[in-house]
Amino acid sequence: MSSQQEDVLSIGTLAPHAQASAQSHDLQRTLSWKDAFWVTSGVPAGVLFTIGGVSATIGQPAWIVWIVAILVGFAQCFTYAEISGLYPHKSGGASVYGALGWVRYSKFVAPVSVWCNWIAWSPMLALGTSLAAGYMLSCLFPANSAINTWQLTLLDLDFISKGLSLRVNSTFVLAAIFLLMTFKLQHSGASAAAKTQRILGIASLAPLVVVALVPMFTGDMPSTNFLPLLPLTHDASGASVMGSWNATGISTAMGAMFLACWSTFGFETAVCYTREFKDPQKDTFKAIFWSGVLCLFMFIAVPIAFQGELGLKGMLAPAIVDGSGVGAAMAKFVGGGAVVFNVIVVMMVLSILLIVMTSMMGSSRTLYQASVDGWLPKYLSHVNEHGAPTRAMWTDLVFNLFLLLMSNYMAVLSISNVCYMIFVFLNLQSGWIHRLDRADWPRPYKCKNWLLALGALCGYFDLAFVGAGANFQGENTLRNGLIATFLIVPVFIYRHYVQDKGRFPASMRHDMELPHARAGWLPYLALAAGVAVVWIAAKLTIIN
Repeated sequence: MSSQQEDVLSIGTLAPHAQASAQSHDLQRTLSWKDAFWVTSGVPAGVLFTIGGVSATIGQPAWIVWIVAILVGFAQCFTYAEISGLYPHKSGGASVYGALGWVRYSKFVAPVSVWCNWIAWSPMLALGTSLAAGYMLSCLFPANSAINTWQLTLLDLDFISKGLSLRVNSTFVLAAIFLLMTFKLQHSGASAAAKTQRILGIASLAPLVVVALVPMFTGDMPSTNFLPLLPLTHDASGASVMGSWNATGISTAMGAMFLACWSTFGFETAVCYTREFKDPQKDTFKAIFWSGVLCLFMFIAVPIAFQGELGLKGMLAPAIVDGSGVGAAMAKFVGGGAVVFNVIVVMMVLSILLIVMTSMMGSSRTLYQASVDGWLPKYLSHVNEHGAPTRAMWTDLVFNLFLLLMSNYMAVLSISNVCYMIFVFLNLQSGWIHRLDRADWPRPYKCKNWLLALGALCGYFDLAFVGAGANFQGENTLRNGLIATFLIVPVFIYRHYVQDKGRFPASMRHDMELPHARAGWLPYLALAAGVAVVWIAAKLTIIN
């Protein structure tokens, strides 16, 4: 029996309706769950992007925020594991599987789910490479040197976000080189990239683990760095002071959760590779579960170690808040001179490049599968001889070269996070929609009813964080994020009504077939409730 025949048969045992569509996909089944684990091992590095921002938002309760955020993310992963098992012939991650739950109720809600996932993950390429470039430049040159200070402004974007512009500087140049390097590493397919990920994973996780464990063993974490658990507020002069748990304090906590969830939820990308797993029946759940366990440890231990070592004053230092001084702070944790400092910085750069590779692999497969399914333009469905979705990767690359020109990466992160949380909500609701509409479909993994319900409830909490917390990261962030969310509508109209004449691809129609849509009016009620949660949370929020 040929490997292709085995592949088709393995799909048929899970989803007989998918056999026809499986043959039209050209991604290769070369990965095990361990490969996906190492691919997603870059996700814990996301803590480096927002660890200072969370502390700057909430103050000393930041370590509690990180614990709650990763626990919410872990609870949600069980829903993702179930819905991804329904479609072992598809790539692209949870958004693709969730979209198929919504499409019978609205053609336009489904592509929003896929789009929001991509628009959230893709900017990680620019954010990651720019942070890595900043580490290298700060390591090699003084902060006031010409190479660190020169800048050529191209366009003022103050109408989008105050102080935002397009510019070229040394960070852009070096980050673009890093971006091209990661693109080249993935051009040979997921299997080859996964091998690189294992090497980078071990090298990059080591400093995070050391930083997490050293303060615990040395005991150099005074309780005053964690207590009292009072939120930050600002006095009349704008200085940060301890507040109280009134409406302002609760709003501040929601703003911190909005930022922390962007980092902690990311391990859901482990299910992006279902179509490339050798044994999707077993590998899908193992990949996301063990990736979640890794993140559970890292997103609790690393923030506690940082706050324990630096205290609130240290966490509010500008270099920690913007991320540029995180590498130097980590080097001081473990002690040593210039050699140790440089080693730590290099390892931190590897850690950042690891999450960049994770993002490129996941986001390009989302674009690829969205094209195959009829959501995005047809050109994105091409793969090369190695099974790599190269046109989707080129699209990611060009988009992120543009983002690298942005002067304020936190504005980019915050806008993309509004989209991300909308995707999370839609996919968590798709769990119970699939359970109602496809109750008789085989499921390699079926989570407990209470876990499915918990995931759906978490989706509404996530939307509350969006409504209450987005504008803590800048005026009009919520508005800009919602605009970015609905940019997919004209793109989908072009693909579906112009390119496809109002009909989905044949393979997609197989996946959409349902004798009875049992969910009825409940999906519409869920959407209405979600809109209400965002609106109410935004109205009740007090930003001081």
